[in-house]
Amino acid sequence: MLLLNHTCPTPEENLALDEALLDVAERSGEPREVLRLWEAPRPLAVVGRSSRVAAEINEAACRARDVPILRRSSGGAAVIAGPGCLMYALVLSYRLRPAMRLLDAAHRTVMETMVAALRPLVPAVEWQGTCDLTIGGRKFSGNSMRCRREHLLYHGTLLYDFPLELIGECLGTPPRQPEYRDHRPHTAFVTNVPVSAERLGAALIDAWQAVAPYGPLPTDLVQELVEQKYSRAEWTYKH
Repeated sequence: MLLLNHTCPTPEENLALDEALLDVAERSGEPREVLRLWEAPRPLAVVGRSSRVAAEINEAACRARDVPILRRSSGGAAVIAGPGCLMYALVLSYRLRPAMRLLDAAHRTVMETMVAALRPLVPAVEWQGTCDLTIGGRKFSGNSMRCRREHLLYHGTLLYDFPLELIGECLGTPPRQPEYRDHRPHTAFVTNVPVSAERLGAALIDAWQAVAPYGPLPTDLVQELVEQKYSRAEWTYKH
């Protein structure tokens, strides 16, 4: 698996790069798997592909805090990310992992690998809901997926030193909640995992055997996606 440890200068470019990695894999004509690690230099709110911004985001709080609101290419509910939240993205090949064409199997493959990777660092880690990682019943990692013909993109968050109050301020009540949440507010539902970003990243690199450096960056494709999609209000507020 290829390894890319790279944070782009802007939030729009960071979201575009995840999609670009998937596009490059699809166009390659061969299995091309990637692990990307990055961390946003400033807080941002990111809604899922089919989310309604007004239903999932406290827009007034985001404006007051200068938190940009963006939309990603994958599904799932809104998240708040930024410093203290390690982001990861996996591009995985159906040709190498044919069972993952079934959504349940895709979630199981990634979540079981993530649990195994993190358990030496966080013995109490659990997989709960569809694709949440928790400790003590509190969520520190949310994940989402986008499927294409030959590859899928699976990406998510790992809270380790994040100002959790920002999540409560900037997110609304999610329209869909896992049963284990039991209607708890954000501040009683999320937590940081007591592990550094460096150790988290190293655990993922080892678990996914991401040893070959990725290069060159698909810079032109990233800029094209930013211009056509991620920088446009029509994309962010399309629902």
